[in-house]
Amino acid sequence: MTLRLSRRQMLSSLVVATGAGSSIMALYQTNRQARAWGLVPTFSATNIQPLSSTRQNTYPIMLVHGFAGWGRQELHGKIFYWGGFRDIQQDLINNGFATMTASIGPFSSNWDRVCELFAQIKGDRVDYGQAHSSRFGHARFGRTFAGMYPQWGEINPQTGKVNKLHLVAHSLGGPTVRLLAQLLEHGSASERAATPQSGLSSLFGGGKTGWIDSITTISSMHNGASAADLTKNLLPNALFSFLATTVGDSQLLNYDFMLDQWGLTRQRGESLASFQMRITNSRFNTTTDAAGPDVSPDVMVGSFNPSVKAQPDIFYFSVGTLATHTGLFNRQIQVPDISMDPILLPTGIFMGKHTKNSPGHVVIDSTWFANDGLVNTNSMAGPTLNTTDVVVLYNGNPLRGQWNNLGVLNTVDHLDIIGIPIKDVRPWYRSLAALLASLPQ
Repeated sequence: MTLRLSRRQMLSSLVVATGAGSSIMALYQTNRQARAWGLVPTFSATNIQPLSSTRQNTYPIMLVHGFAGWGRQELHGKIFYWGGFRDIQQDLINNGFATMTASIGPFSSNWDRVCELFAQIKGDRVDYGQAHSSRFGHARFGRTFAGMYPQWGEINPQTGKVNKLHLVAHSLGGPTVRLLAQLLEHGSASERAATPQSGLSSLFGGGKTGWIDSITTISSMHNGASAADLTKNLLPNALFSFLATTVGDSQLLNYDFMLDQWGLTRQRGESLASFQMRITNSRFNTTTDAAGPDVSPDVMVGSFNPSVKAQPDIFYFSVGTLATHTGLFNRQIQVPDISMDPILLPTGIFMGKHTKNSPGHVVIDSTWFANDGLVNTNSMAGPTLNTTDVVVLYNGNPLRGQWNNLGVLNTVDHLDIIGIPIKDVRPWYRSLAALLASLPQ
């Protein structure tokens, strides 16, 4: 498969993987025509209202992308992860909300992404940890960042209070920021045991209570995503094709894989196919220290949720998305809405009927069928399996230390909610930012 293939050709090659036969191609044609004819419902914001008419805090917002995401300087600035052809960050800034966008490993594990996110915000050299890097066999240190908000966690001389952040995360970004909060406050016992104090990253020392004011997760797989049982490489190939066509760069020369810790740095002039082949033949392709294994229900429910807990000093919000409905001829499954992006059809169809019930694995039953094309909707409200976290439906009175679920956006798929490719979601993010700015200090 090359990047010259059309999306229709790519979906044809995925028919065998999904077992959907001609139905997937029929759905693809229908969904493509629906979008071309303007039949896709216009995105409308849920009723998210600020808690008061006056702003209560001015903490900056940090946008944290998910799986296969990219930063503002990538893709020649022609399409933003946050907003598509529109710019959510700039729109929020224009409306008085200080906002920044992180750029971390699009295919890396949550642990590695957290280490990169911490260094990128504070300004430091990425330290993946002595214990962690030794366990998985990659370099301990990564890139050095100047720092987007180096005063984070310090006392603001004007207010006398800690400089905090609002973290807004999409998809895989949700588990990433959850782990960041855990490490900030409690550190890592394994890293403290393996590293002399003089060489220990401050991230692993813990004790940083109060650095995060709120965490908002959007379409995140808190209990994992059953799409992991299909193939971890399904979406990136289709997404790469779409991005290459959109930005007019068949080799995606301006896309950063951020796999330096694995010795995988794209060489000048190296083709995308050649670099992908090097990735395939590397240890990264078989490691469990990567995004693909991390999003499986077995990992999220088996080890992540029990050890990564909601912190009592942080406001937690969650938003779900749904782009499937009960099948017309088979009422036992979920099928994609007419508005689902064709890129997401293979995973949307797969998750809409996939079950698993075998010893040693999380049971996947019909409660997992509803999805947004990439993540199961029942996984988005917050961690609910093998956890002590509490998830409640938001009632206008948010409480710290528990998940305040803002509900589900219907007929909105996994890409729609970040404005890719065409929906204008800026009003919804303005509403969210206003809510976050109204949270009491």
